[in-house]
Amino acid sequence: MENQQKNSSLKAIIAVLAVLLVGALVYIFKMTSDTEVVKTELTSSMTEKESVMKDLQELKTTYDAAIAENTSMSDELIQERDKVVNLMDELNRSKGDVSKYRKQASSLQSKMNTLIAENDELKKQNGVLTVQRDSTVTVLGESKKYNEVLVGQNEELSKTVEKASKLTILNTKTSAYKMRSSGKQIETDKASRANVLKVSFTIAENQVAKSGDKTYYVQVIDSKNNVLGDKKTETFGENTLTYSFTTKVKYENKTVNVSEDLPGKDFAKGSYFINIFDNDQLVSKTSFTLR
Repeated sequence: MENQQKNSSLKAIIAVLAVLLVGALVYIFKMTSDTEVVKTELTSSMTEKESVMKDLQELKTTYDAAIAENTSMSDELIQERDKVVNLMDELNRSKGDVSKYRKQASSLQSKMNTLIAENDELKKQNGVLTVQRDSTVTVLGESKKYNEVLVGQNEELSKTVEKASKLTILNTKTSAYKMRSSGKQIETDKASRANVLKVSFTIAENQVAKSGDKTYYVQVIDSKNNVLGDKKTETFGENTLTYSFTTKVKYENKTVNVSEDLPGKDFAKGSYFINIFDNDQLVSKTSFTLR
């Protein structure tokens, strides 16, 4: 009887221990399962965070490249890039659910797509404008060169016309004469007999030259370097000219023979020099000698 009671008690204890063991096993299994769930959730959360951070980093890199191109949209691009940087900072500090950051990143991605598309279109337009500008500059450069050539040709033509329009003085000569009381002139080469010097020259025909009255200044210098005649002085800009007399000619684009007398006395022996000026430009010269 006593042995039966002992067996019953032992069985009861074993039953209780079995129940406790089963409970312990169930508890351990549940705790292990919960740990795995938490671990899985944490791993999933970290993976999602890294994914969002990667997307944000790509957004920032794209914005940096677009900003470096320095277009007129740079300010707006910088503002959006700063929003991405701020969201990256928030994401770094976050400990929990990152789904809200995924939504914000998606919104920033959409905004970036729009801005980059606008920026690319702006670059294309700028490219077209640059080509047009370069083409215009090229055309203007060629036009400038052409105009410079025309200006050069016109200057050369003007010089040619100016040169061609200058009157040519030919056959300049001077002789000494003895003027008799009767008015008859007898040529001489003796200084003691001469009382008139006759200066003559020819203005050649020139259809290009301007017609009208022409004035020439005649300068006669004796062997003692004296200017004979009127000895008047005319100023032409910075130049001055002392001359013996002037002769005025009515020029009508045809050949004109000019002859003028320079009266005098006590002519010196030696060489005489005759210069003819059109204003201050020497246009002809000759010389002769009295003995």
